[in-house]
Amino acid sequence: MQPSAYPSFSRPLSWLAGLCLLLAALGPATAAISESDLLPVEQAFRLQTHAINRGWIEFEFKVTPGYYLYRERIKITPEDGNFRISGLHLPPGEIKQDPNFGRMEVYHHDLTGKLTGAAQAGASTARFKVSYQGCADIGICYPPQRVLVDVALPQANAAEASADAAPAFALAPPAPLVDLLGSAGADAPLIDPAAPIQLPLPPEIAFPFEAIALGESEILARFSLPKGYYLYRDRSQFALADPADGTLGIPRWPEPQTFDDPEFGAVPVFFDVVEVPIHIARNHPQAATITLSASFQGCEQGGVCYPPMQRSVAIDFAATSTEQLATASRTVQAELAVAAAAASDQGDETATPALSLWRALLLALLGGLILNLMPCVLPVLSLKAMSLAQAGETPESAHRHALWYTAGVMVSFAAIGLLVLGLRVGGQALGWGFQLQQPVVVALMALVMVVLGLSLSGVVSLGSSLTNIGSGLAQHSGPRGDFFTGVLAVIVASPCTAPFMGGALAFAFTQPSSIALLVFLALGFGLAMPFLLIGFIPGLAHRLPKPGAWMETLKQILAFPLYLTAVWLAWVLGHQRGADAMALWLAGALALIAGLWWWERGRYRDFHHSRWIGAALMIGLALASVWTIHGLPASAAIARADANSEVWSAPRLAELRASGRPVFVNMTADWCLSCKVNERTTLGSERFRKLLKDTDTAYLKGDWTNEDAAISAFLKEQGAVGVPLYVYFAPGSQTGVKLPAVLTPELVEQVLGAPSTED
Repeated sequence: MQPSAYPSFSRPLSWLAGLCLLLAALGPATAAISESDLLPVEQAFRLQTHAINRGWIEFEFKVTPGYYLYRERIKITPEDGNFRISGLHLPPGEIKQDPNFGRMEVYHHDLTGKLTGAAQAGASTARFKVSYQGCADIGICYPPQRVLVDVALPQANAAEASADAAPAFALAPPAPLVDLLGSAGADAPLIDPAAPIQLPLPPEIAFPFEAIALGESEILARFSLPKGYYLYRDRSQFALADPADGTLGIPRWPEPQTFDDPEFGAVPVFFDVVEVPIHIARNHPQAATITLSASFQGCEQGGVCYPPMQRSVAIDFAATSTEQLATASRTVQAELAVAAAAASDQGDETATPALSLWRALLLALLGGLILNLMPCVLPVLSLKAMSLAQAGETPESAHRHALWYTAGVMVSFAAIGLLVLGLRVGGQALGWGFQLQQPVVVALMALVMVVLGLSLSGVVSLGSSLTNIGSGLAQHSGPRGDFFTGVLAVIVASPCTAPFMGGALAFAFTQPSSIALLVFLALGFGLAMPFLLIGFIPGLAHRLPKPGAWMETLKQILAFPLYLTAVWLAWVLGHQRGADAMALWLAGALALIAGLWWWERGRYRDFHHSRWIGAALMIGLALASVWTIHGLPASAAIARADANSEVWSAPRLAELRASGRPVFVNMTADWCLSCKVNERTTLGSERFRKLLKDTDTAYLKGDWTNEDAAISAFLKEQGAVGVPLYVYFAPGSQTGVKLPAVLTPELVEQVLGAPSTED
C-alpha cells in the first residue's frame, strides 16, 4: 500500500522553506550542497504497510544508505476509528550525537514497526496518519513528514473472530500471541534480549509491558527486557484500575535471581522475559474491557536506575458463564485466603514468593527458634537449661556450656546444608528431612533415643570414654558433651518443619551455595538461641527454679518423650520396610540394652577386659541388625489411601484436572510430624470429609516416607523443599494454589470453596 501525501506538507514551497532554514542553521560547511544532491524524502525513506492479521499491522521503512530516521519522531495514529491501537513496537536503534538535536536514537537501516491492537468488527480497511523525520549523513535534515496510509485488513476467520474478543497483547512487544504461548514457527520479537544494544534506552523500550486475557478468568502479563536491564521483584505489583471490574488473585511470579544491586544490595530481580499469570474473578459474565495497571521499577545493569514507572493495559474479555465465573471466584478467594494465612505466619513461600537475603535469614532464625518447641527437642533444651541452674555454676562455665552447645548445633546444620546442596547439584531432588527416607538412619536414630532415655532414667551412665554423647543432658559434661548435645538437638529436630522455615528453605535451595549455607546457619542459630541467651544473660538463669532433688525426678520424667520418639521411629521403620524391619530393630535394641547393662555392671567390678568385650559384642549385634534392615525390600503398603482419598500419581492428577474436577493434593510422610498433626486436626476430620463431598473435590495423597522420584519431581515443580505440601487445583486453572504448612479447618474451607447456604 503506497502512502498518499498529507496536504499540509506536500507543497514544494513548505519543503523548500524548511530546507533553507536548516541550511542556514548549519552554516557554510553545508550551504554549498545543492538540492539536487538529496533524494526526495519518499525515496530516502520508503514506507510500506502490511496487515498480518486484524490485530497486528506492520509498517516497514526502507532506509536508503547514507540516510537515517529519528526513532522518537515516528508516530502512528488512527484516522477513521476502524483500528484501536494498543501499542507501537519499534526495534532498538543506535545512539547518535546528532548535530541538530543532541543525543538521539536513530535508524541507519531498514526497520519494521509493529502496531498491535484490534480492528473494528466488519472493517475492511483502516486509515492511519504516519509521522516521521530523518536526515542525510552529510548533515541536511528533512522537515517532519506526515502521510496518510490506507491499510487493507484481512477478513476475520473463526480463530480471528475469537481474537476480536481477546486481541493480541496490549502494549505488546512485536512477538505475536502464538509465539508467547509457545507455538513453533512464530516470528521472533524485534526486541531481542540477546541482541547487543546501545545503553541507556528510553523507559518504554527498556521495560515494555504487555498483557492478554487467557480464557475468561486469567491474565498473562509479560515484561520483555533487553539485554543489560533488570526488574525489581519487590517493587513490582499489579492492580485493576477499576476495582468494580473484579478481584485479582495472587500474581504467580517466576523464580527471581538474586542480584547485588548498587542501590539496595542483594535483591531478587528478573532479567530477559518475565511472564506472570494472574487469576481474575470478574464481577459479571458479560464481555468487558478491563484495565490492568502495573507498577514497577528497574535498572540498567551497571548504569542508571529508572524512577518507579506505571503502565496501564486495556484487556478485552469474552463473555463467560455463571459457572465459570463462580469457579474463578473460588480460585481467587482461595489464593487470597492462603496468602492471608501465610502472611500471618510470615513463613510460607506463597506470601513471600521472592525474599531478600536478610528477610530469608530472619525467617530462618525464627524457624530455628520454634524448633525448640518440638516434642523431641524440648527435653534436650530443658535439661541443658536445668544444668545451668545447679549450684556452683559460674558465669564463665555457663558461657562455655552455651558456646559449645551452639557450636554443635551450627556444625550440624552446616553439614546438613552442605549435604543437601551437594546432592541437589548432582541432580537429586532432596529437601528438608530427606535423611529419614533412609531406613538405616531411622533405625540408628531410634537406637540413640533408647540410649539417651536409659541415661536419663539412670539405668546407664555414659562416661567420657564414650565421648560423653548425651551425658550433658543432666550434668556438667564438659565441651564434648555440650557439643554432642547440640548435634543431638539437630538430629531429633530434623523430622520437623516449623513455621517460618518454608520460605527460608525455598529461598536457600535457589541460591548459590554460599548464600544457601548462610540460611542453614541461621536456622541453627535460631535453634541454639534459647540456651545461648540463658548462658550469657545471668538474669534469665536466675529466673530458673532453684536446684534440688526435684531435678533428678524431672530428668527421669523427660526420658519418656525420648522412649516415645523411639517407638514412633520404629513405627516409621515398619512402614518403610515392613514388620520384619521392626522385629530386627527390636532385636538390635535389646542387644544394645544388654551391651550397656554389661558395661554398667562391670564399671566397679574387676573384669575390665570382659566388660569391653561383652559390650562391644552386644553393640556389634545391634549394628548388624540395623545393617540387615538396609537390605530389606521397601514395603508394598507404603502408598496408602483411605475411604476419602486416592493414591497420588501424576497421570491420575492430570486425568482429574482434564475432567474438570477440583483436586486437593496432600504430600506427606510418616516421619513428618507436621504432616501428622495436620492430618489429625484437619484432614482426618469429619468436617473435611463433608467438605470434599459437598464440593466434589478429589483428594490425592502422596507418601514420601520412602524415596519416590515422581513425588520428588512434583515437589520440585511446585517449588517445595519437602513435606508437608498441600496444593489445590481449581477446575480450569493452569496452576495450583499452595497452602501453608500449618492447616486449619477454616483455611481449608476457604480454599476449597465451601458451598454457601444459598446454593
